[in-house]
Amino acid sequence: MPPSSFDLVNWNFPMKIGVVVFPGSNCDHDAWYAFSHTLGQQAEFIWHDSPSLGQVDAVVLPGGFAYGDYLRCGAIAKFSPVMAAVRKFAAEGGPVLGICNGFQILVESGLLPGALLKNRGLKFVCREVTLRVETSGQLLRMPVAHGEGCYFAEDRTLDQLEAEGRVVLRYVDNPNGSLRDIAGICNEARNVMGMMPHPERADEALLGSTDGLVILKSLLASVVGQTLSPAGVSNE
Repeated sequence: MPPSSFDLVNWNFPMKIGVVVFPGSNCDHDAWYAFSHTLGQQAEFIWHDSPSLGQVDAVVLPGGFAYGDYLRCGAIAKFSPVMAAVRKFAAEGGPVLGICNGFQILVESGLLPGALLKNRGLKFVCREVTLRVETSGQLLRMPVAHGEGCYFAEDRTLDQLEAEGRVVLRYVDNPNGSLRDIAGICNEARNVMGMMPHPERADEALLGSTDGLVILKSLLASVVGQTLSPAGVSNE
């Protein structure tokens, strides 16, 4: 779900965005607010034990500490009943965005390759970072807040991600030691994306940046069938 070029004013109907809530999620309301208030769409919460996603157009796995991040981040959440529905939705081409803990859950669930390890400095990092959209070179500013955000994969997997253009975002100022500065990746079908930074915390000028709208609008663009081309998205 790489950032693409489109305009919200082309739509005259609200899209239904499902925000999955796990025990320990703490960014679910941020995601709900960004889609429902800032972007004017119809966002709804989906509880972790729901066997169905309902009639949603896209799914967001938000940040937080699902199940307290016991064992490993996302290791328990992947067994939640809702994840079977998420896997089915993704397999059928439905757009899925995992943010921070949501990225960790996607990796643990096998929907994205690699692993998220403890930050290289072994400290929780909470600050604004600069990201580069790999397809366009566009620079974005948004916050990170994680203790286990260091992206790791074998060289073969990293090379494959690079060759297939599936590294969506890179850190300009790597805060956690992620290999090859990777901040976000997508799957082969390009409908599942995971990222450690928080676009939902950069959706209004009051928050210091609106660059997160580039990512959130890209998710919406995939719903209406816009071409997910490597053109930068305006956050105006």
